[in-house]
Amino acid sequence: MKFILAVLAITCLAQAADEKDDLAHIVTLGTRPYYLVDEMSAGALKEKLEECAKTTTNFVKSDFSIGHRGACMQYPEHTIESYKAAALQGAGIIECDVTFTKDKELICRHAQCDLHTTTDVVLRPELNAKCSVPFSTGVSPKCCASDFTLSEIKSLCGKMDASGSIDGTPEEYVYGGTADWRTDLYQYSCPDIPTHKESIELIKSFDGKFTPELKSADVEMPYEGTYTQEDYAQQMIDEYIEAGVDPTSVWPQSFNTDDVLYWVKNTDFGGQAVALDEKYEATEEEYRAWHKLLKDNGVKIVAPPMWMLVKDDPNAELGMVPSAYADSAKEHGLQVLTWTLERTGPGLDGWYWQSVTDSVENLDPTQIDGHKFALLHVLSEEIGVLGVFSDWPATTTFYANCMGLGLRSETEDDVTAVDARSSAAGRRLKAVGRLVNIAFKLVGY
Repeated sequence: MKFILAVLAITCLAQAADEKDDLAHIVTLGTRPYYLVDEMSAGALKEKLEECAKTTTNFVKSDFSIGHRGACMQYPEHTIESYKAAALQGAGIIECDVTFTKDKELICRHAQCDLHTTTDVVLRPELNAKCSVPFSTGVSPKCCASDFTLSEIKSLCGKMDASGSIDGTPEEYVYGGTADWRTDLYQYSCPDIPTHKESIELIKSFDGKFTPELKSADVEMPYEGTYTQEDYAQQMIDEYIEAGVDPTSVWPQSFNTDDVLYWVKNTDFGGQAVALDEKYEATEEEYRAWHKLLKDNGVKIVAPPMWMLVKDDPNAELGMVPSAYADSAKEHGLQVLTWTLERTGPGLDGWYWQSVTDSVENLDPTQIDGHKFALLHVLSEEIGVLGVFSDWPATTTFYANCMGLGLRSETEDDVTAVDARSSAAGRRLKAVGRLVNIAFKLVGY
């Protein structure tokens, strides 16, 4: 009888493993892309996307669709849950922003010192006390990854990046401030903060690719006198090498040009190294000189924010055209990635839309949100960007599928599926072997 029960347990576990492995090949977009299509202004692009919405029933992953911090419009950023959501929404590439802990372990956080707004650290008195600036009523806290060991950080719960008033209780500070167009719905199960290594294994399990960003250190470098910026940049690459990841599946990023040049000159991962651009006030002469420097040093990809690539044009069909910056990147032979779609609330106000305010203001108020597809169309068709970071990858995945952008080829999917099944079969055989041994012990063998 015990043996029969053990066999039944083995069968159930094997079936569960099959279901988990099948999840890696699911793409589910939900209703938002269809809502945005409805919100578009009339025109050829809307007609094309409407037809796609009516006729496409099977969406596939796209490397044009990049999960920015996962799917952080609704899920706490840089958590296991956020990465899974991005993968299920068809993001072919998922971002882990990389920083380091007190014991020099790499974790996924947008900044070295953002734990006070992205975790519940200030609710843990013994850990709050270790923050660079602990929370207390009336005092703005500053809690850094470098304040804590990895084991301490792994004990924290991720949360939406927001904060309430410093004049309230710790609970009011931690769980206040979330924008009304986001949600706290997915933070109550204590979302898991991944190490960089864990992010690699998770994204691999969904047949995803990688774009880690090396975040600037908030502590003085060399850290503790010996851990240099080069050590930091190399450590990030080493973790992909240790995981057996092919360099063609990785787009390492940094706002620090020296990091990018280091990868180009010293690693096999420099061919897709991405120079992020935060020189927002640069003149045309200045950014052209920087583009030339990148080209002359073997850098192939530049990544400015979306607004730097477009400008208003009332005579254009979609109200916007490529900017002089976009023209410069093309003239210097640089490919382009850009950020970040779905990072603003309804109305398309604010920083990410600053160069096309006339285009937005001239729209019917009921059609503003759908203008995101107009921007995507100019970025992809007129500028030729490689991909777009999005806080809600379903939107970019939908557009990419409708336009045939960055879609995984049948050959690639077949090979990936075979590899995934082979790997999964191996894991199941090992698990079954262990359970069979347990079963034999139960019946006295």
